[in-house]
Amino acid sequence: MQTPQNLRPEQQEVADRLARAERLAQEILGLARSTLLVHLRFLDQALHALTLVSLPDIFATDGSSFFYDARYVLRRFREERESVVRDYLHITLHCVFRHMFVGPEIDREVWDLACDVAVEGIICDLGLTATRSAREAKQKPYLEQLKGEIKVLTAERIYRYYQEHPLLPGQMDVLKDRFRADMHAFWYLPPPAGQQKFGGGGDEKQGEPKAGAVGIEDKRDKKGDAPQSHEQEEKGDKEAPNREKLEEQWKDISERMQTELETAQRQMSGNRGNLLQTLKALNRETYDYGEFLRRFAVSGEAIQVDPDSFDYIFYTYGLKLYGNLPLIEPLEYQEVKRIRSFVIAIDTSGSVSGPLVQSFVQKTFNILKSQESFFSRIDLHIIQCDAEVQEDIAINTREDFEHYIKSMELHGGGGTDFRPVFRRVEELRRNHELPELKGLIYFTDGLGVFPERPPDYDAAFVFLEGDEEPPETPPWAIRIVLKPEQLSEP
Repeated sequence: MQTPQNLRPEQQEVADRLARAERLAQEILGLARSTLLVHLRFLDQALHALTLVSLPDIFATDGSSFFYDARYVLRRFREERESVVRDYLHITLHCVFRHMFVGPEIDREVWDLACDVAVEGIICDLGLTATRSAREAKQKPYLEQLKGEIKVLTAERIYRYYQEHPLLPGQMDVLKDRFRADMHAFWYLPPPAGQQKFGGGGDEKQGEPKAGAVGIEDKRDKKGDAPQSHEQEEKGDKEAPNREKLEEQWKDISERMQTELETAQRQMSGNRGNLLQTLKALNRETYDYGEFLRRFAVSGEAIQVDPDSFDYIFYTYGLKLYGNLPLIEPLEYQEVKRIRSFVIAIDTSGSVSGPLVQSFVQKTFNILKSQESFFSRIDLHIIQCDAEVQEDIAINTREDFEHYIKSMELHGGGGTDFRPVFRRVEELRRNHELPELKGLIYFTDGLGVFPERPPDYDAAFVFLEGDEEPPETPPWAIRIVLKPEQLSEP
């Protein structure tokens, strides 16, 4: 192989041009990053978390590196200087919003578009002169239309909207052309051996967006993997980023960004407020509702064989010695943890819809039933309340719960005050109707008056995710946000 010292003149000229292009591309990308830092100081950590890596025919990120093609960067800069700054911000926001960390069941084509629309929407809202490229004018009418349906344009909500309102093939192509800025192939690569699987795995999927949408040739191999340079192939998997750690790193970055934006919220213009709302939706602490219900479980005995305390040695020895007489029988009772005593409170003010309430109660019952969480007798109260308690139904058996769901009717429709429910619970405890009370679950939209003092049991307020950010709860309350589709899951 020839070395740079013995290249022919024409080869040396090509090598010099490539080296010069590489230096210029790095300067342009460095300038783009500095421009963003000047206008968006809260992006400091995010912008420096990506390492610039030159890779022919690629403009993409895997969450660790910013892969770029020098010729492509120069061409974009020559055509429109602002487009490079915008593309840099586009890729960085993909990482901040952790768009590449998705499960294998995702519809890649729809998810890719939803992510591109989400980040371009944020860039438009920021209103920076340095990122105002020609494609923004084409994007704005569609973004305004979409905001009429989805107030906070997160990728997750846009994806859900597209699932419910499928795009026609022609619409999909038009929107890709308007919003696409980078390749997403690196998001769906299979993990190196011994690492956690991420994204869509290594399976190829029909309709995978092509890099041609941004003028870059798609160089993936026949298996659908993103291309690798010779240098990367030589390094192998040893230096590949650990996806689990990488996701945690970006989670930390986005949470820090949210904190900085919240600190400066009073001086913040409305356009950055949209970014803050998106970060709040992304970083909202979530709970597994089924796991939360199991927190209400208490220990007790149930009639069933306990294999953990059964000694098979004495059992089989007796059968062998005496024929059909074991020396020890399995215990007929087992110590288990199940739900015995808790309260479901339902906000029946005018702002909470009946079908959603019924779905929530059905969801709660399904979780308990699937986990065999009931003792033969339970002490459960289902309380309906708006500004005052409208109904209090005692549930003692699984059959009682099933009957309540079938015949359930909502009562109320006034304002929202949470305090009457807590007063009612204290009354039930004084009357010994709720022994061993473990907790209370309140399904609501949150627009009400909370008790001033915390109860001596767990209290959770369950909200349904919507266009508006659910209201804050007192420090003592557990805040659970469910997606609408979670209520329809079995």
